[in-house]
Amino acid sequence: MSQANLLINLLGCAYGVLLIAAAFLRSPLTEALRIDALFIPQFSEKTRPLNLLAGMLVAGYAAGSLLTQLP
Repeated sequence: MSQANLLINLLGCAYGVLLIAAAFLRSPLTEALRIDALFIPQFSEKTRPLNLLAGMLVAGYAAGSLLTQLP
């Protein structure tokens, strides 16, 4: 596995974890990373759980990529 692939996948896992945290925590960092605020014009607390789904997808894909690249 190349160093670039490892870094990209680790950053993907970290971003997924932050998205999951954005579904539960209200901090300046998690508010800035909310996916629902980017794509939904009238985002609110009702759309916050979309971050949980997106975070699970991103983190899961990155973790799966890490596992398939191991020797």
